[in-house]
Amino acid sequence: MTIGIIKPILRDPAANPSCFPFRPAPAFLVLFPIPIVLFPRQLHIPPFPDPKLRMILYREPSGPPANHRRHSLFGKNRWLSGDFFLTLVVFIPYALQKILNMFTDKDLAQISAHGLTPEQVERQMSYFGSGFPYLNIDRPAVADDGIRTLDERQVAEYAKRYDEFSQGKRIVKFVPASGAATRMFKALFEYLESGVSNPATEELLANLDKFAFAEELRSRLGGETAPEKIIRGIVAREGLGYGSLPKALILFHRYGDGNRTALEEHLSEGALYAADRDGKVNVHFTVSPEHLNAFKARVGQVLPAFEKRYGVRYEISYSQQKPSTDTIAATPGGEPFREEDGSLLFRPAGHGALLENLNEIDADVIFIKNIDNVAPDRLKTDTVTYKKVIGGVMLALQQRCHSYLRSLYNGLNDKVLIGEIARFTEERLGQRLPRDFERLSLLQRADLLYKLLDRPIRVCGMVRNEGEPGGGPFWVTAPDGSQSLQIAESSQIAPGQRQLMNAATHFNPVDVVCGTKNYRGEHFDLRKYVDPSTGFISQKSKSGRELLAQELPGLWNGSMAHWNTVFVEVPVTIFSPVKVVGDLLRPQHQAQ
Repeated sequence: MTIGIIKPILRDPAANPSCFPFRPAPAFLVLFPIPIVLFPRQLHIPPFPDPKLRMILYREPSGPPANHRRHSLFGKNRWLSGDFFLTLVVFIPYALQKILNMFTDKDLAQISAHGLTPEQVERQMSYFGSGFPYLNIDRPAVADDGIRTLDERQVAEYAKRYDEFSQGKRIVKFVPASGAATRMFKALFEYLESGVSNPATEELLANLDKFAFAEELRSRLGGETAPEKIIRGIVAREGLGYGSLPKALILFHRYGDGNRTALEEHLSEGALYAADRDGKVNVHFTVSPEHLNAFKARVGQVLPAFEKRYGVRYEISYSQQKPSTDTIAATPGGEPFREEDGSLLFRPAGHGALLENLNEIDADVIFIKNIDNVAPDRLKTDTVTYKKVIGGVMLALQQRCHSYLRSLYNGLNDKVLIGEIARFTEERLGQRLPRDFERLSLLQRADLLYKLLDRPIRVCGMVRNEGEPGGGPFWVTAPDGSQSLQIAESSQIAPGQRQLMNAATHFNPVDVVCGTKNYRGEHFDLRKYVDPSTGFISQKSKSGRELLAQELPGLWNGSMAHWNTVFVEVPVTIFSPVKVVGDLLRPQHQAQ
């Protein structure tokens, strides 16, 4: 039996009332039947057997706030608030009971049915209290300092290398396409709800005939010309139903032989740079279960014509976001959010959840591109050229990595070659070695370089920043002084470092090519290369009730944090996203 003094713990509750799913009690003395060993500067508590109690104590702060002292809980470093030496972390009976009863047997059954474990959900709940740490940004990646710039000769050379190196490779075009187009038509829904026109609806009505869906819309309207009828005909299910369809199935571009959806533009692109030597084009779409049949129906309608046009054979595959990648929602006070029937609420966790889908793709080369970033045929030249360029860069770097890895695996002890590999790692693989690298023994240096090279590789196209949205390229520093290239969103950058965003010259248009096999031809388990501390929390609502939602590390952000990453400058012409319906009126989406 041990007596301890309770102090404010694990951050200041006054500054962060959602730190715990209950209100902390005042300091008091309490008896608790757990043996505790106290040290002048360190507190050790033996592991608690109950996972519900562990969940509340388990926190992942990024580092110690001022005046916090170090202690150890369950073998992990944690932080306690207050100026004290003999502080005992113990809960009052009320709080303890609430922790143990956080999840009922019914909850545990629901968690299991979702494909999750209690430990995973407990970890998710812990992030609502601790938050996610900011990245330790050193500087933006710019031309010739993190972003490679290529001249015309190099562009032609790498495009040729891709054509040569990709022979005999299995190539897959991976297209995240499960999101609904709700945001694309948000302004139209607002008009229908309020009856008040807005700039977006006025622009649409004034230029209706310029949209590729205009002909089909007019045939559905039967001569109706009232603004409300037109707007409702676009988004409502009794019309085109675009308000509930995914972007992939919306008509984007007008052609003389038939207008095309975004899905069809990706099929066209795939034939131009992702066909293997046998003429097979593998395209993989991630879709929502409710839209799968519509995808298959559209593909069935258009595929014969595309195969005849391009002289290829398509292999189309689909996958759905796994329920096990959903995350639990919380109340603003940090408790599990519950539906009216008392069940827990789980929400899709953003595009980072698609890492599980990507991990199941068996390919040597995987191109990733968002569904809404497509161009008509007249503007595809740059897209195709630079897809081949980044593919050629990736295959060339991967080939060299694999050669070095074989040498290292065979017990390399050549100081000169170790130095060559270290220079390659820093100059070509987007890495800065740890500050103590030169003090390591030759064997230790070889071991470290092996670990750095033996990872998945990605090459990302970066566009000059012209005001478009997108994550930025940055150099991020690790605790050992090493640096790596990362794509960071604004939510991952501390307020005190926001000026670095203004200094960034490029942004990420989600133009990525991946190599996911090691030098032995084995597929990497991509889940091992995620930085789980790079998710983020946002405020949402459900049935008029506020809630906190949690997103997993983004697919091209924290989910690929521990990949070898290379940035290559590409022209802005390869970036023509459609975020709102008015974007379809931009010149790059209009027929000429």
